[in-house]
Amino acid sequence: MSALEEEHWWFAARRDLIQAILNQTIPDQGAPRILEAGCGTGGNLKLLESFGSVDAFEFDAAARDIAITKSDLPIAPGSLPNDIPFSERSYDIICLFDVLEHIEDDQATLTALASRLASGGRIIITVPAFPALWSRHDERHHHFRRYTRRSLEAVAKSAALRIDQDGYYNTILLPLAVATRAFNGLLKRDVADEAMPGPLVNKSLYKIFSTERHLIGRLRMPFGLSFFAILQLK
Repeated sequence: MSALEEEHWWFAARRDLIQAILNQTIPDQGAPRILEAGCGTGGNLKLLESFGSVDAFEFDAAARDIAITKSDLPIAPGSLPNDIPFSERSYDIICLFDVLEHIEDDQATLTALASRLASGGRIIITVPAFPALWSRHDERHHHFRRYTRRSLEAVAKSAALRIDQDGYYNTILLPLAVATRAFNGLLKRDVADEAMPGPLVNKSLYKIFSTERHLIGRLRMPFGLSFFAILQLK
């Protein structure tokens, strides 16, 4: 993951979309206090630091060590929902990038994170979308579920949160992804679709996916491989 997230089209384009979301969420003035929950090997930390002061935690020790080396931040050990570090701090922005689907108790996770929000704070979430798209990809990555707007809204509501803004994304490449996964399933091939493609393919897929950053806040897509939501306390 550490090697892939620097250049792989999916990680790079998702960072572009995250930046677009943050640009619209964070005011120009001030430096918000940001927490990334489940930062992995640290691929988003540099971007987050460009917006404010950042804390982060990660359950996996090997990933945490890489994130510390990569970011020079004191990444704390921790897990969701019951072992969130930095107990004395509250945050203006809490980021949960493709993490919630890995947690069995998503309601308890959002409840715990909501308790760490400062006044007016927001939780920014990205998750895989649509249970109908479940595939070996999800099993290989130890997902518990994929979400729709309705299912994520229900979990947020149970955690005393409301959706302030949301949308599906990775829409343009959805037909290609569905066809590829269906083809591999038909042939019973367990192919890791996150493997690094050749340079030309990687660049092309990045450009296609990354163009969707211009749609954030302007056009709500009716479907996509992924879903983002900005949550606030009710």
